[in-house]
Order: sequence, then structure tokens, then C-alpha cells
Amino acid sequence: MRKYATALFLAASLALTACSGEGEPKAGDSPPPTKEDIAYYDCLKANGVKIKHTDYGAPRVDKDDPTALKNLPAAQEACADKAPPMPSHPPVDPKMLAIAREEAKCLRAEGVTWYPDPDPKTGTYPEGAVTTEQSSELRTKHVEAVRKCRQEKRPGGDGALGG
Repeated sequence: MRKYATALFLAASLALTACSGEGEPKAGDSPPPTKEDIAYYDCLKANGVKIKHTDYGAPRVDKDDPTALKNLPAAQEACADKAPPMPSHPPVDPKMLAIAREEAKCLRAEGVTWYPDPDPKTGTYPEGAVTTEQSSELRTKHVEAVRKCRQEKRPGGDGALGG
């Protein structure tokens, strides 16, 4: 479960820096929470993790609460039997994988030496490949490198961070 949560966190962190060209997501873009989702997050809450709900009702860990983050690993372990099934990865688009690899190579050349390559089978990043601090650093210290490396490389992208 930790691997799944870390992969989701990494994907979300990296997505925050990406340029989608599609605008903000809408409530209808996400499915409603399942019974399994609700049971899992109720368990996390019972194990000391603060939970908040999105505008469309989905439970999420309150990442602004340091206590929630501190308690999260133990709570995930305690609630592993209630964790919703992991979604299967769709096949990776070879063009998008090539773009992600090129971006990683460019970022490393620009001084972001820790930036990982995506997994060639899933297109995701390895568990623990990027820490919370590194993700924050990417959005603050390496803004120009991200702009340079993402400029017109992603569909709909204009090189601007966050949109």
C-alpha cells in the first residue's frame, strides 16, 4: 500500500508542476468515492490521520496537517486490509514515455541531478524516487529548468508552470 500511496503522491506532486493546457479539473472529472474508499479513509482517521473531503465528497489525507503525515505510515499499515484495490496501469503511450524521458534527461542536465526516469512499463516513477522536499524544490528553486525542459514538449503545453 505504501508503494501505491507514494506513487500517487509523486504523480500528484509532479502533476502540480506540469502544464495541462486543459484548465482546472472539475468535480465531474473524478468518480465518486467507493465503499472501499470510505472504509479505508475511516480506518486511517481512526488511526490518527486527519481526513478532509474534496468538493465532490472524496476523502483525502489532510497533507497540511503535520500530525496526519506523521501518523500516515503506521495508519496505512494498520488499514492495509481495507485498502481499495490498486487500479491497473493502462498501456504507456510510447510518445509520452519518450517525452517524459527527454524531460528527465533535460532536467538533470539543468542541475536537477536527482530527477528520476519514468518506469518504461508503467510511465510512473519509482517509489521514493522524489521526496516531499525535492518536489517542493522543483516548484521553487528549479522553475526555470522546468520551464525550459517542458517548453512545447507536452501536448497543449506552453512551457508555463501550472497551466
